[in-house]
Amino acid sequence: MKVEERLKELRIELPEATTPMGSYVNAVRTGNLLYMAGKGPGLPGKPLPVGKVGRDFSLEQANRLARDTGLSILGALKAELGDLDRVKRIVKVLGMVNATSEYGSHPEVINGCSDLFVEVFGEKGRHARSAVGMGSLPRGIPVEIEVIVELEDDAPPPAPVVAAKPAVARRKAAPAPKAKAAPKAKAAKKKKN
Repeated sequence: MKVEERLKELRIELPEATTPMGSYVNAVRTGNLLYMAGKGPGLPGKPLPVGKVGRDFSLEQANRLARDTGLSILGALKAELGDLDRVKRIVKVLGMVNATSEYGSHPEVINGCSDLFVEVFGEKGRHARSAVGMGSLPRGIPVEIEVIVELEDDAPPPAPVVAAKPAVARRKAAPAPKAKAAPKAKAAKKKKN
């Protein structure tokens, strides 16, 4: 079954690829491997979810955000390749979870993305994986995932991507935290007086 048919069967509509938020690209190909840049659960036109898993998000919510991140990755992959049937297999997934220090269910969170890849690609979607906890992630997002994909031998290199409007114009990022004065600076000020 073609991947597009499988997506319709699963009633999955892929989001449009988001524009990178810095000086990088969504994907880089070397040989038959395509390295996908890390993606988060934000969708174009919607605010980014912000917070820590284990405090602001439950396991179930975080698992769903990992699945949404997988959908964003598939949208970017389709934009790069034009046809998801050019995927020979998902090779490696690195899932990063912005979690509290005592949180330990990182693998269960990232299963949201891994399960999606198996649903869409079948055995070609099974992959090696790392699921790790992080003290923070860009803009405060709860999950970030990057993927390495093997392409079919006869797959030509992806067409160059035309630059789009910056993602910041389409997505609202989390506010920056307020800076606090360092305790040493306060102590030094008292000694001078």
